[in-house]
Amino acid sequence: MPSTVLVGAQWGDEGKGKITDLISSDYDYVVRFQGGNNAGHTVIADGKKLALRLTPSGVMNPACVPVIGNGVVVDPRVLAGEIDMLAENGISTEKLVISCDAHVIMPYHIALDGAQEMRLGKHEIGTTKNGIGPAYKDKAGRTGIRIQDLLDEKIFREKLETALEYKNQVLEKIYGLPTFTVDQILEEYLPYADLIRPHMAETAQLLNEALRADKNILFEGAQGTLLDIDHGTYPFVTSSSCCAGGAPTGSGVGPKAVTKVLGITKAYITRVGSGPFPTELKDETGELLGQVGGEFGVVTGRKRRCGWFDAVIARYAADVNSLTDIALTKLDVLSAVDTIKICVAYEADGVRYDYFPMQHSVLYPKNVTPIYEELPGWKGEDITACRSFEDLPANAQAYVQYLEEMIGVPMSIIAVGPDREQTIFRGWSSR
Repeated sequence: MPSTVLVGAQWGDEGKGKITDLISSDYDYVVRFQGGNNAGHTVIADGKKLALRLTPSGVMNPACVPVIGNGVVVDPRVLAGEIDMLAENGISTEKLVISCDAHVIMPYHIALDGAQEMRLGKHEIGTTKNGIGPAYKDKAGRTGIRIQDLLDEKIFREKLETALEYKNQVLEKIYGLPTFTVDQILEEYLPYADLIRPHMAETAQLLNEALRADKNILFEGAQGTLLDIDHGTYPFVTSSSCCAGGAPTGSGVGPKAVTKVLGITKAYITRVGSGPFPTELKDETGELLGQVGGEFGVVTGRKRRCGWFDAVIARYAADVNSLTDIALTKLDVLSAVDTIKICVAYEADGVRYDYFPMQHSVLYPKNVTPIYEELPGWKGEDITACRSFEDLPANAQAYVQYLEEMIGVPMSIIAVGPDREQTIFRGWSSR
């Protein structure tokens, strides 16, 4: 059966939660394959606005099996709170499956994350300080603790003793912070075994058996392409593979199962935290886009930096993800501006860049200049009730078509508001 990878095509916060929620009814399984609770997906259904940080957005669809894959790092405390929140809103997590191989975020990871950011000072990466990076560091260093370890007290204790022997020295001697005891962490974390046990599974086996049974899968990415550990604006990135290539490794499903890659992009662009941002608007227009678009982080509440649409980044995302389709979100926000600019290239030190340059020296804010094309807007026209492409104002149609021309990928879904029904389907098919 055909399966789809859904990825952010910018710096995250593109509206992946809404699109996942919207199309999940076409899939039997929805799988988170990377990241942790540093990513937040907002879904709005039946008038309820819910922020999901670990649970796949497909949990909103009772017919779906939501899966937390092996590539995710899990904070059990956050997971427990999310399960309770969903229950309070009448949403069942009975079908939720968690990979036994997913790694666990420990209290010392969170402490180290905050301490490392403080040490970097003005050069901070801009992490959420939720322990994501340190957890992935332990995973790569083969000293991590996995979900399955929580269910075996003897193994959990042994691994904690080994970890704390080193972590406590770093916390105390380098950062001057309080240390942790094995018993202290066991007392807090062992009770989560009862929560996790009914949901834990060999998810690679589960998903491959599902494919053999003609079931299809939607792989739900967190963050965005430009935050990918390999293909993002390093070092201002996350610690996992956000691109489509991360879906097979983060789930245990082979790449030939993927037949579509749906990239999610806003009609403009935003970024949270530090790092280069060539089209950033530090003026009234940037403020306006942020206010109208409600640009505040789901997890941290941090204000997002706003800028004009960057076709250079979009083309790059299309290449590194092999995008087959694009979902364009928040087109309605542009109803607030007179004219609209699109970045089609960069100029730096007299050189024109039609592709995205990975050299940090080129992207340095004082060095790079975006080259814009300008299109007339549709200011004041309410497009939130539009349900077909032809319903859109002529200038809005022209804007979408120009973006398609610049990127070379069809915009098969267009969101004209936050609710499920405020969506235009324009050739999208999960098959």
